[in-house]
Amino acid sequence: MIKKHVGFFFNLIAIGLFIPGILLPMFSLNMAMTANVSGAKITNTLIDKNLSLLQTIQELWQDERILVALLIFAFSVCIPVVKFILLTLAYTKKHTRLEVIVYNVISKIGKWSMADVFVVAIFLAVLSTNHAETATQQQMAIFGFKLDFIVSSETLSALGPGFFYFTGYCLLSLLGTAISSSSTKTKMVSTPSSVET
Repeated sequence: MIKKHVGFFFNLIAIGLFIPGILLPMFSLNMAMTANVSGAKITNTLIDKNLSLLQTIQELWQDERILVALLIFAFSVCIPVVKFILLTLAYTKKHTRLEVIVYNVISKIGKWSMADVFVVAIFLAVLSTNHAETATQQQMAIFGFKLDFIVSSETLSALGPGFFYFTGYCLLSLLGTAISSSSTKTKMVSTPSSVET
């Protein structure tokens, strides 16, 4: 019984981390282009974004990457919410057949909820482009004069607070669900007759 309370407590903390995890900026992306002409620098910022998970889904939708937007929304927003609702239902329906059925459903959903971790891994892959700088030297002739200039671009990315909240949610949710599920399995093995219909 203690395991069930501990598991639910972890899931409560997890859902508390989930909300800022999807609302706060998950990463920032800055892309700038610099032209160096005879020692004078001209810099133009091409991209300067701080995106949360929900803003990323919105941008993907607006860019007509609908399938990717729907997949991220389903796995990173819908499944965690449904999973928490089911865990709350199972927690309140103690020692009933419904509790066992709900935990079976949660264990099946749990396989899909690993996609949360996958989303975080995608963000890490995106952020691996940090400090990727390219530079090309060009020459231009104006009225017979040759002018040398260098054009360089640099991409800077950084993790935002939303990333850490969402990662904390993923880890605590997995731990809490595992503890809650194990308490039900132990109870079923030790006292199968105690489960009411």
